[in-house]
Amino acid sequence: MRGMPMATQGLRVGLLGGSFDPPHGGHLHISKWAMKEFGLDRVWWLVSPGNPLKTQGPADLDRRLDACNALNDHPRIVVTDLERRFGTRYTAQTLTALQARYSGVRFVWLMGADNLADFHRWDRWQDIMHMMPIGVMARPDQQLAAGCSPAARMFRRKRLSSRRSNALPFKQAPCWSLLTGPMVNMSSTQIRARGDWER
Repeated sequence: MRGMPMATQGLRVGLLGGSFDPPHGGHLHISKWAMKEFGLDRVWWLVSPGNPLKTQGPADLDRRLDACNALNDHPRIVVTDLERRFGTRYTAQTLTALQARYSGVRFVWLMGADNLADFHRWDRWQDIMHMMPIGVMARPDQQLAAGCSPAARMFRRKRLSSRRSNALPFKQAPCWSLLTGPMVNMSSTQIRARGDWER
């Protein structure tokens, strides 16, 4: 989607940020899974211009947006270039801009368990924990690292049981929940390594 997505007050929206370089079935899997388990009305893909933690830049943003739209097969998954429109570089900046623009929307930040393991390296990561609830999705071989991560340890008392995960959008931050279940063992790194996507 080119432009600002529509969202009315009270709508439950999951935010899945990333380079999507390239997008793949795993992105669809966790988006649909998050909608079901967290009771979300929408999932917005925040296709980032670049990742500050990676030294090499991704493929052209418009090319990645087109690939996301071609892959997306669900009417409640919305592909966006909001970071480009906001002019933000870091997640905390983007979330601040989103909350200012979409007052009353119940946002949930979505991330893979591999991201939770490295979350303490993100800019203003503790601020992000206090901005909105966080839904963490299982990733192959990452559960132990995620559960033992500095972020998980620091906010262990704010963890919402997966049995109550559909209450996450209504919880006040900091609050997070980790889902475990069927996983898709697929990554953008693997796809690039096979030569199926060239930057």
